[in-house]
Amino acid sequence: MSMEEKQDFQTFQDSDTLYPKKEKEVAEIIKKFYKKSTPIEIIGSGSKKKIGKILQCAKILNLSKLSGIIEYLPGELYIKVKAGTSVNEIESELKKNKQQLAFEPIDFGYLFLGKSDYGTAAGQVSCNLSGPRRFKVGSVRDHVLGFKAVNGRGEIIKSGGTVVKNVTGYDLSKLICGSYGTLAALTEITFKVLPAPEESTTLVIHNLDINLSLSYLQKAVSSPHDISGASFLPIDPICNKCQMDIKKTFKLNDLKEEGSITAIRIEGSKKSINQRIKNLNKELNTSYLNISVLETLQSEIFWKKIKNLEVFSKTNNNILRIVIPPSNCNQIIYQLPKNFKFCLDWGGALIWVEACELTEPMFNSIRKKVVRCGGYVSMIKNSDYLPYVEDVFTIERNRFSISESIKKSFDPKRILNPGKMYTGI
Repeated sequence: MSMEEKQDFQTFQDSDTLYPKKEKEVAEIIKKFYKKSTPIEIIGSGSKKKIGKILQCAKILNLSKLSGIIEYLPGELYIKVKAGTSVNEIESELKKNKQQLAFEPIDFGYLFLGKSDYGTAAGQVSCNLSGPRRFKVGSVRDHVLGFKAVNGRGEIIKSGGTVVKNVTGYDLSKLICGSYGTLAALTEITFKVLPAPEESTTLVIHNLDINLSLSYLQKAVSSPHDISGASFLPIDPICNKCQMDIKKTFKLNDLKEEGSITAIRIEGSKKSINQRIKNLNKELNTSYLNISVLETLQSEIFWKKIKNLEVFSKTNNNILRIVIPPSNCNQIIYQLPKNFKFCLDWGGALIWVEACELTEPMFNSIRKKVVRCGGYVSMIKNSDYLPYVEDVFTIERNRFSISESIKKSFDPKRILNPGKMYTGI
């Protein structure tokens, strides 16, 4: 590192936090801590810092200064950005060309702060948590074409490229996605981008119970009508200690009825949407049901609220994320405690749970039931009632051994976010 770089770097650090502005600086910092076997916590803007175990490392490596769009070629359907680039900046740039990150980045700011805080590109990749369109277009990892990062030895590594059909380093990109900074510090990411839909329409069926709702959602998802959103928001059970309130959250003029909401989204051209909505109504036989239709403006507002978990905004309760085969969804719901609120996404494959007065034995019991049904559960938000659990994420014994080997390959001295996901990794 040159004297000029050192001087530039020194102005962006304090006693506990380091703020590199260049990839080379990230490598030098990690190499230094590798030699000393000193653990460091890697964060971006900190918007998702509370997901996973809370770390107490000697130093924090903050990548928020490593920011900016490197290259954006709309015609080639990709955008290359530095790790600390804000999601807002990326989406604003894509919007100019009527393009989007199709996996619908989640804004966890509402859950933790009660206001928007999207965080950074690297944060989205590190957590691999996708929005309502997941069952149609795939997760975050399916939209990462390539990346650059620094491993636990301080070595700069690269995988993938900028061409949508490029498969070089494909598996490596998949490993990095969802690793919560435990394998490498991301410095650069190339995302695949897609055209934004011209219009969006949402068919809302009111006052269904969970069994009927799941039936309609699964029929819609498996239909040929190219559904891109399928959610259920119940009003029951009633719990005064829970924040979830769909009536307060979804104050939209075109919602004609109160009660539970079964929402089905169709996107595309206006003509195509009208025909598909018509066919869907016929197939679902909705003529005897209470329905509302949300046109583009209100439909976009509705799904933004779904995506960003605004129904749980600033809750003081624990928030669980359960991924389950849709056919087993109602089985899990019926086994939840009566004072737990929930909503469904991905046609019933995703359950968000607001757990009131959750205890660790209750959490472990839910995990066992979910695993028996072929799913997994993660603790996304802690509470004062249950501020800590030993196993935040679910992992099988065999996969844990594989994860240990992967961790050792990327980060042999376990200095990068040690224990963030699993104890010992």
